[in-house]
Amino acid sequence: MTPGGADPNALERELTTDLRDATRDPPKGPPLHSRILFGLAGGATLGVIANAALGPTAPGLVWFVRNVTDPIGQLFLRLLLMVVIPLVFSSLVVGVAGMGDIRKLGRVGLKTLLYTIVVSGISVVVGLTVVNVIKPGERISPVTAAGLEARYGSDAAARVQAATAPAKRPVLTEVIETLIPTNPMAAVASPTPNLLHLMFFGLALGFATTLLAPAVAAPFLGFLEGLYAVSAKIIDGVMKLAPYAVACLLFTNTAGFGLDLLGALVWFIVTVLLGLGIQMFGVYSLSVRFLSRIPPLEFFRRIKTVMLTAFSTSSSNATLPTALRVTEENLKVPREINSFVLTVGVTANQNGTALYEGVTVIFLAQLAGVDLSLGAQLSVAYLAILGGIGTAGVPSGSIPFIILILASIGVNPALIGIIIGVDRILDMCRTTLNVTGDITAATYVARSEGFPLIDEVSAPA
Repeated sequence: MTPGGADPNALERELTTDLRDATRDPPKGPPLHSRILFGLAGGATLGVIANAALGPTAPGLVWFVRNVTDPIGQLFLRLLLMVVIPLVFSSLVVGVAGMGDIRKLGRVGLKTLLYTIVVSGISVVVGLTVVNVIKPGERISPVTAAGLEARYGSDAAARVQAATAPAKRPVLTEVIETLIPTNPMAAVASPTPNLLHLMFFGLALGFATTLLAPAVAAPFLGFLEGLYAVSAKIIDGVMKLAPYAVACLLFTNTAGFGLDLLGALVWFIVTVLLGLGIQMFGVYSLSVRFLSRIPPLEFFRRIKTVMLTAFSTSSSNATLPTALRVTEENLKVPREINSFVLTVGVTANQNGTALYEGVTVIFLAQLAGVDLSLGAQLSVAYLAILGGIGTAGVPSGSIPFIILILASIGVNPALIGIIIGVDRILDMCRTTLNVTGDITAATYVARSEGFPLIDEVSAPA
């Protein structure tokens, strides 16, 4: 029985029905994922045409991007990010309180951690294998590399200076400050909220709630259930803007993205995309088939709205509300598993970021003529796994960590300027892999805990 004597299964069924009614796509016209795909393709195509016809620095194009497409895209992103905190917080606290058993939460946390480490390790191995076979750094002429570094060197210099600033506190102190907030409100009040701090605070509240008398906890949990439902309704409204906002985001990215840059870095781009593709359609397909016992094609079909949102926003944080909704509604992952695993995954389970960091470091080392031994590459792999766990879920969040790895292996960090120009488009691809990896982790943990998924019969009591 839940606090107040209500039937927990009845309350859960009622809330789930309400949420599905509130977030269902409109019955008429193409489904949401199709409209997002149309917007994505249209925006990207028009951006490339505008770039080729006018040039990225044409005054009219710059004005249009700055005053039309970029504001619309930012409006969509900020509306999504606005809902992250209330949705994640309410979902996490209610989920932990609903578990009722700290041992169960411990099992879920341990399984999530082990899955994250293993799959991140596999992604880095995939990336390092691909980059050593293709050797993209040896396929770019020194003249082209020097031109790219000069073109984006000013941006790179600022990033290098910020990333290599000396640490002021011991490592253990840094770890404690990373995990535990002194002021939870301040931790989530910044433009890039600290979801690890929010998660720790939510876990603490959930634990404490299970220790209270049901009558005392009932009003608090009831408020959070309502907050979750209201947040889901807001997401439903925001996602109606998605096709138009995605078109604007893609136009903004591609209009300033010279085709000459694509040609110069084509081998680097191919290497990254090949590695991401192997991880997405090879490793993830095997994971959902054998660990989650879901047909891979059905899995990808059910989460395509999340994947398109991640690709267009380049932000795991901004995609989190949609991922929470779709994973619960389309894959039937229970909320207590869903909220914990996906929230942790935004920061910890970033396989695409880990792969990208490994490929980029080896690529720039090849470009600089630095021959890394097997031991040095294993060190890069280790650091890339840590980077995938600790990188912020925001656009281009991996760049500072790549700079630190370059400095640690004796490669000039200023070389990061060579890939700055294509980082955003590749960021869209690796964010899609990151978010998909979070969902594969949620389905694995849910299945291992005995919950049925997708259209199977009712969950255990």
